Amino acid sequence: MKKIVLALVVMFVVTSTYAQTREELMAEQAAKKDSVAAIQARVNALQSQIDAFPGWKKGAFGTIGGSISEYDNWYAKGVANSSTGNIGFTVNAYANLDKPKFFWRNSGNINLSWVKLDDKDDPSDSDKFEEANDVFTITSLYGYKLSPKFAISGLGEYRTTILNNFNDPGYLDLGVGATWTPITDMVVVVHPLNYNFVFSKGDAVFESSLGAKIVVDYTKQLGPISFKTNLSAFASYESSDYSNWTWTNSFGYTLWKKIGVGFDLGLRKNKQEALNYALGNVEAGDPTPTFDNIDNDLQTYWMLGLNYSF
Repeated sequence: MKKIVLALVVMFVVTSTYAQTREELMAEQAAKKDSVAAIQARVNALQSQIDAFPGWKKGAFGTIGGSISEYDNWYAKGVANSSTGNIGFTVNAYANLDKPKFFWRNSGNINLSWVKLDDKDDPSDSDKFEEANDVFTITSLYGYKLSPKFAISGLGEYRTTILNNFNDPGYLDLGVGATWTPITDMVVVVHPLNYNFVFSKGDAVFESSLGAKIVVDYTKQLGPISFKTNLSAFASYESSDYSNWTWTNSFGYTLWKKIGVGFDLGLRKNKQEALNYALGNVEAGDPTPTFDNIDNDLQTYWMLGLNYSF
């Protein structure tokens, strides 16, 4: 009986000591977490002050996504013996100079991807990766400040594809007007005098024209989050058939060191591109595609994958 009582006493003491030690460790951990949060808040405040100084600000982040799969005798699938794959990447980079009297903002965006579907039972089927997404854009904006938030500005923007049909078509916007910077890292460009040069190889579908250019760009890097959204629109004075707009969005969240997850989404409306595509895919007996009878469907792409911040 004495041994049982002694054993119970020992167990009670050990349990009490463990509970007390665990509570003490949790309390110490909570205090350290509070300290880390306070330190991070001070670091963020200092970074905000550093970012407020005029001068060059440079940065880049990108997303890499991909998958590979193979099927053998998978009869539930339409193509029972096949291999599929897709791979792609996006890079967003910027270099901005901010001075008391002027600013110069430069940015670039590349989005490339490849896909394949190889039917092993079809000898004529291609087993190579084919180009899918193909986006290349560079922009340069210079502004002379009339006030801290308003400036007269000049913009140059070039857009094309680089994997297939480089500069066919290619779009070069050159124009002047005004730029508004309502908040830090956000730019709104309105250029009522802009010429949209369209380059193509012997195809009368694409036409250059005079019009208005509107660009809205917001780029932000806050702690582990990298975000960029850009809307670029051209409204032709000659014909709405020559107008176009592109809206791209990139989001990255760093999970470990500089590696995290990223998501990209792009939207576009371009009637000249829609007509060019329709003419290249017209079937016998169908009416000849024109600006009046084609469907100018919304063009989209998206990609989810690993993200790396430079």
